[in-house]
Amino acid sequence: MSEQNLEGERLLREMGRGSRAAFEAFYERYAAFVYRVALRMLHDPMEAEDLCHDIFLEAYRTAAQYDRQRGSVEAWLAVKTKSRCMDRLRRTQAKQQREQAADPHPLQGDSVEETVLAKLERETVRNVLNGIPEPQRQAVYGAYFQAKTHRELADIMARPIGTVKSLIRYGLHNLRKQLAETGWYGSGKGGDTRE
Repeated sequence: MSEQNLEGERLLREMGRGSRAAFEAFYERYAAFVYRVALRMLHDPMEAEDLCHDIFLEAYRTAAQYDRQRGSVEAWLAVKTKSRCMDRLRRTQAKQQREQAADPHPLQGDSVEETVLAKLERETVRNVLNGIPEPQRQAVYGAYFQAKTHRELADIMARPIGTVKSLIRYGLHNLRKQLAETGWYGSGKGGDTRE
């Protein structure tokens, strides 16, 4: 048993007893590893980073389930990460299939201008998402970009469903305000920003 794995097991035991310091040390020790596994499967840095946070929250909640007989701490984390990645990839594929079924005759051959505009819109939304408070960003991103239910988000974020709904509502409000300021949504004054 390697020294690194023994240290990982010790941190998991302490996390199982609710130690926040152990969680932070565990995250620091394994975050880069989990992120690399996720990025290799998802090919999207933002998705990989988001999934990385989910994995560590899950590890914190399920630390007591680690069994050294079934492999190292890294192997345990890798299995969790690959499983979550597969779930996301399946959801993304199902969403694309639903969209194609809804529009069986998509426009072919977008112009260069349309392609550039679509890319700019994605980058703008991503930048604006990064500018809202982290809990709101996580809730909005989970609900709209990962198609997670309120219940799934509540479990992942370890918050009540009502709080998650509020975070989504306030997050969308903040997104609209920031998008209006960039000129991508409404006029910045006349749009309905009530919640």
